[in-house]
Amino acid sequence: MESPQELADRLIDEGASRLALVDVDAALGKGNNRDIIGQVLKRCRTRDRKVCLQVAGGIRSSDQAQFFLDLGASWLVAGTILHKSPMVSEQLMARFQNNLVAAIDARGGKVHRSGWVDTTPMSALELAQRAKAYGFRRLLFVDLPEDADALPDFQTADELAAATSLPLIMGGSLTLPAHLDTLATHPSLKGGLVDAVLFRQDPRLLAFLQATCA
Repeated sequence: MESPQELADRLIDEGASRLALVDVDAALGKGNNRDIIGQVLKRCRTRDRKVCLQVAGGIRSSDQAQFFLDLGASWLVAGTILHKSPMVSEQLMARFQNNLVAAIDARGGKVHRSGWVDTTPMSALELAQRAKAYGFRRLLFVDLPEDADALPDFQTADELAAATSLPLIMGGSLTLPAHLDTLATHPSLKGGLVDAVLFRQDPRLLAFLQATCA
């Protein structure tokens, strides 16, 4: 089995210029993988071309945010703190506004949090509008499908982008080349996030890796 470091190296070798690293344990409050993510960030800095890196999962303090930025992260994703810690959200925004992305994790238009194990009555639209009011300049909409056969919820993604006028990346339910082809027909959406494991399962996805890191 590939280590996270080996997987990152392989994807970059195959053309990836943007990687999203998620600390699932930290998101669930069950420890963290900060050292491993730090190693991936350091290795990416040694590459012969620029790689933009996004880090998510359990970023709930200025010290954590600064740690990842110092190692070369381009963007930091804030999710659960938007619900549970408005004060921390404001503190992060005051220091790191240009590097922050607000995560909107939702199923059927309703928000999930804390690593998707906790539900809330808040709608995806309400959370997106709250994020904009805080000062976030980018959104990540993670569409959590009801089942494996469900189609991506492009309607909600378009609604979030239109309501906030913020750049929006969509992820979660994008698992097939056809999904990414459809994504390209939605001009309000600025990109897609795909699970790295899927690139091994369906090599056709490699054709979508090429993108400028900016």
